[in-house]
Order: sequence, then structure tokens, then C-alpha cells
Amino acid sequence: MLCHMIVRWRAVREAARGPVVTHGLIAGCAVVFVLGPASGLDPSYGTGEELLSAGTAYFRRWGVVPDELFTGTPRAWLTPLTALFVHGSWLHLLGNMLFLYVFGAMAEERMGRPAFLAFYLCTGYLAMAAYAAANAGSPQTLVGASGAISAVLGAFLFLLPRARVTSLFPFLFFLPLRFPAWIVLLFWFALQWVAAQRAGSGPGVAYLAHLVGFSLGFLYAWARYRGTTRVSRPATATEGDSQP
Repeated sequence: MLCHMIVRWRAVREAARGPVVTHGLIAGCAVVFVLGPASGLDPSYGTGEELLSAGTAYFRRWGVVPDELFTGTPRAWLTPLTALFVHGSWLHLLGNMLFLYVFGAMAEERMGRPAFLAFYLCTGYLAMAAYAAANAGSPQTLVGASGAISAVLGAFLFLLPRARVTSLFPFLFFLPLRFPAWIVLLFWFALQWVAAQRAGSGPGVAYLAHLVGFSLGFLYAWARYRGTTRVSRPATATEGDSQP
């Protein structure tokens, strides 16, 4: 009885503090971006060609370079983790953080903080590594939290498939419409699949990392939480040109 009361008390305290891990990840990504050259806010990186050169060096240091990842050096093997906190532009950062803010909070509440953090980092790392393995000869740098956030979407699909999601679709003049999460997320996955078939090996969006991350997230949630009660509750999100 006493143990049960302690567990409930801890659960109430955690709920009162909100999605601390999600907010911490967003804050971490924001701080890293603001301090990096891509934000354009730090004058020490210079301007013009000097800033572009600094940005290229910065991304190669902290991002995943596929043709260097499997060289066996400890630094290279750390980059799928560090790359999760590096973004290439304001739009890249804001789009990813919007998805993480909306879907991450509810996934964190369902999984618990330590489990959610481990899930986020591990699936993000594996999504990055999978993309690098599929493009092993590419010198193009991969950065961003896309793979990890895609995993959050995949887990959300299994855990909260009937949650109502408010979506904005550009081809419908950004008219806000509410759909069950399973419709929105499966539609998003289909878009990533189609885009991945058309994508080349050059610079651009790493759709394969999205697909791998989403699949890993769904499979993890299915393996870990199948047989437990899934929850249906409201949520809001923006779906459009900004891809995680």
C-alpha cells in the first residue's frame, strides 16, 4: 500500500512538471543552433564566404558524413548522436521543433521520462546510421533531429492512434482540419515514401532517415506496449511543408 502511494505521488509530481525531456531537447537544439554559424547570430563566424566556410566545417565536425562514419574512429561513431542537435537553417530547426513539441510531449507522458529520452536518442542514432549505411560513399553531411522525431511520430501512431490532430494542408489553403492521428501520420509516412523514391544522393532532405526512424518508433512501441491500454486524447499539430 505504501509503495503504491509513493508511485502515485511520483507520477503526480512528474505530471505537474510537464514534459521536461521534450522541453529540454527543444531547448538544447535551440541553444546549439543559436551558437552555431547557421543562425547568423554569432559575429565571430564572419560574413559572406567566411561564414559559409565556417558552416561547412561546423557541419562536418558535428554532423554525419556517410563516407567517414564507418572508418572506426570514436569521433565518427559519435556523430549520429551529435548530429541530432545540429540544424541547417531556421526553417529546419523550427519545423522539427514544432513536431517534437506537439507529439513528443504526449509520447513522453506515455513512456515516462527516462524511457522517452533513451528511446529518442537510440532511434535517432539508428536512423542516422541507417541513412549513412545506405549512402556509404556519400560525402554529404547529414544533420538534424529528423530521424529521432520521426521515431516519435511512429510511436505516437501506435500509442495514440485516435487522438484528434489539427492539421494545416497547403493545397487546401491552410484550412485547419481535425483528423485522427492515424490518418495524419500514415499520410505523412506515405509522403516520405514517395519523396524517398524520387530523392537523389545529393544534398536535400534525408527521407530515408525519416522512414527508418518512423518504422523503428512504431516497432518499439508495438513491442513494448502491445497488450496495454492505449489512450485517445486531443492534440494539435501543423502538417505542411515543414518536414521533421
